[in-house]
Amino acid sequence: VFSVPSLPAAAAAVYKQWIPNTNFETASNWDKGRVPCARDVVHFEKDKVVSVFVRSAHALTDMYLPLNGEFVLAAGAAFTAFDGSWDPGCDSGGTVRFADAEQHAWFDPTLWQEVVPSGEPRARGPLFSVDEERVPCRHDDVIFQPETSFRVNTDSSQPVIQLRSISVMGQELNTPSSWAGYLGGPSAPLQFHGNGTLQVTGTGCPDKSGCACGNGLDGPRICAALLRASGRQCPEPACQSPLQPLGHCCGVCGATINLDFTPDFDLQKYQDRLVQELLSQPKYAGVQMAISKVHKAQTFLGITSRSSTPLIQIVLIDDRAGVQAGTAAEQLAADIMDSIARHGETLGISSGKMEVATGSTASGQVSSHPVSRITAGTVMGLLFSLLILGGILFLYRKGKLRLPALRLPQAWDRLEEPVSPPPAGDKGFDNPVFNV
Repeated sequence: VFSVPSLPAAAAAVYKQWIPNTNFETASNWDKGRVPCARDVVHFEKDKVVSVFVRSAHALTDMYLPLNGEFVLAAGAAFTAFDGSWDPGCDSGGTVRFADAEQHAWFDPTLWQEVVPSGEPRARGPLFSVDEERVPCRHDDVIFQPETSFRVNTDSSQPVIQLRSISVMGQELNTPSSWAGYLGGPSAPLQFHGNGTLQVTGTGCPDKSGCACGNGLDGPRICAALLRASGRQCPEPACQSPLQPLGHCCGVCGATINLDFTPDFDLQKYQDRLVQELLSQPKYAGVQMAISKVHKAQTFLGITSRSSTPLIQIVLIDDRAGVQAGTAAEQLAADIMDSIARHGETLGISSGKMEVATGSTASGQVSSHPVSRITAGTVMGLLFSLLILGGILFLYRKGKLRLPALRLPQAWDRLEEPVSPPPAGDKGFDNPVFNV
């Protein structure tokens, strides 16, 4: 069934923008690498579901349509039959087929870009995002460009993909009810397909210490898409033991810092401080930083727990090569750790742990700086002691363990009294009895 819906009014762009489109006038959407002209026969696969935006008028020799799809016509857009008149640039006609858009996946980081409200790509400067955060996170705004059509595969390892808002055809949908209304319309099933359900919450991150992205379950899917686009393997790092940041697909040379924080920590203010006071220095030109809240799985005695602990992860990389790879990032990490030692408590940072891998080292180096006076080893020792005492108490209450009966010594003044010898026939004092 083909429908020709009206076009909503335009609206401002938002945070992360989808790049591909299924527009009729986009040359890469056709197998010939060009837009069909008057002498061409246009062919849409009959079993492929499509939504196609048409900006202008087109004359065609013939057109085969799919069984399920839509044309979204802009003002002045139309299709007319070719009347045989001369068409510049279209001397020889042929069959032009519409490309398959089924494989454009939501969790492909290469298909998203960060934008400012005007819709222009955001200038990131020295900042970058780990791979899981290049895809929209649960508190992000998503935009599909105005006057474009699209089709996106939402296959996911999580049943619901949460977002703050979604803009489609220039209309911002930022409440659960407005998004539900759009999903009930004719276009949504043609634009979104897959087992993942998009859900609009209308709420941003409520925590000044930041919010985890929430794409961890789809991390393998994100990395598979990224590696598929780059030749199915990670680039070879210059360091022998590269670091593996949480949420990133490939190892890196440079440094990572994990921060434990207090309720006073403000992620945005701390990021601005690092950029202004350290990253802006000329000696750190070429160094890039990613900073965000992540959840790290807890381990105890080598066993990974289902629970996780939040921490702030800083990833530092640089543009140096060979044996110098990562050395500028290492120097910056050392400066950050020094700043934490001096100002951590004021900034809401309770401890920091640094790990380094550069082109000149054979293995990663780890150093930590606790801001508080109680070290992690002390805490673990106390926990282990409490665990042992708890086990003894449990066994005693269950009757599995009996404690020895203790006899108190006599008072010193009584011991000074003369002691009578044992009666004849006695060989000594009775042996004390201990019940075990």
